[in-house]
Amino acid sequence: MNETETLTATPEGLARAAAILGAQGLVAFPTETVYGLGGDARSDLAVARIFDAKGRPRFNPLIVHVPDMASARTFAVFDARAKAVAAAFWPGPLTLVLPLRADAGLSPLVTAELNTVAIRIPAHPVAQALLRAFGGPLAAPSANPSGRVSPTRAAHVIDGLSGRIDAVIDGGSCAVGVESTILGLVEEPALLRPGGIATEALEAMLGPLATGGNAEKPNAPGQLASHYAPGAAVRLNAQTRLPDEVRLGFGPGDADLNLSAKADLIEAAANLFHMLREADVLAGRGGRIAIAPIPEQGLGRAINDRLRRAAAPRG
Repeated sequence: MNETETLTATPEGLARAAAILGAQGLVAFPTETVYGLGGDARSDLAVARIFDAKGRPRFNPLIVHVPDMASARTFAVFDARAKAVAAAFWPGPLTLVLPLRADAGLSPLVTAELNTVAIRIPAHPVAQALLRAFGGPLAAPSANPSGRVSPTRAAHVIDGLSGRIDAVIDGGSCAVGVESTILGLVEEPALLRPGGIATEALEAMLGPLATGGNAEKPNAPGQLASHYAPGAAVRLNAQTRLPDEVRLGFGPGDADLNLSAKADLIEAAANLFHMLREADVLAGRGGRIAIAPIPEQGLGRAINDRLRRAAAPRG
C-alpha cells in the first residue's frame, strides 16, 4: 500500500475520502468517541482489509455506522423498545445490538456471521459528513492495531496504522474519549460494553441491566479479555508508585500524568487513551504504569473497563 494520506475535513477532503471508500479502501475518521477505521460494510473485501490492517481476530464483530434512523432500519430490526432507546440517545456514543434484517446486505464478516448487528449513529459532524458523502454504511472499529490503545487524535492513527490504510481525516481530538456504550436489545436489555453513555442513564429508562458478552465468542466489539493495552505493564488501583513505575493519577496527588487533577470523570475519559500512550512512552521498554483508583460510577465504569482489559494478561 502507498503512504497513508492525511485529509482535511473540507468538502474536497470528504469527497476524496468517499472516493477511497467507494473503491473498497480504508479511511480513518473522527467520531465523538474515538477515531474509527471505516470500510464499506457491504463489501467483503473492504471489511477483510479492516481485519488485516488491524490484525483483528475474525470472530470479533464490527460496529456499523450510519447517518440516521432511516438508514439504521434498513440493516436492523427495531421493536418499540429499540425505537424508544434510539430516540433518546442517538445520535451519540451508544451502539445497539439488534436482530439483523434478512435483506440487510451486509458482509457476514461484519457480524461475525451472527444473526445480530451492532449499529450506531455517530454525533460527530465529520463522521456525519463522511457518511452522507459516501452514501452507505461504514464498518468502523477503532483505528488502531487490535488490542492496543485506541486513538483519539489523527496522529495516534498514523502512529499505529501508517502504510496499512489509505487515509485518515484529521478532525482534531475526540470529545468523549472512550468507545460507545454497547446495549443488547435482542432479548432482555443487556450491557455488553460500558462506554460513552453512562449506564445509569440507560437504567433510568430500562431498569437494571444484565451484563453480557463473552471473550471467547464475542457478540459485540470490545469484549476480548486483553484489549486497549499499552506496551508497558499496567498496575491498577495504585495508591502510591513503586520506584520503577510511571504514575497516572486521578484527582489531587503525586503523578507524572493526571487524567483529571480535579477528579472529573468526563475529563478523565477524554484524556484516557492519549495519556496511556504518553505514559507508555515515559515508561519505556519493559516499564510499568501505576494507575490511581477511578470511581466505579458514571463514565468511571467505562474507564475501569478499559483499564482492566489494558492490565489483563496478554496471550
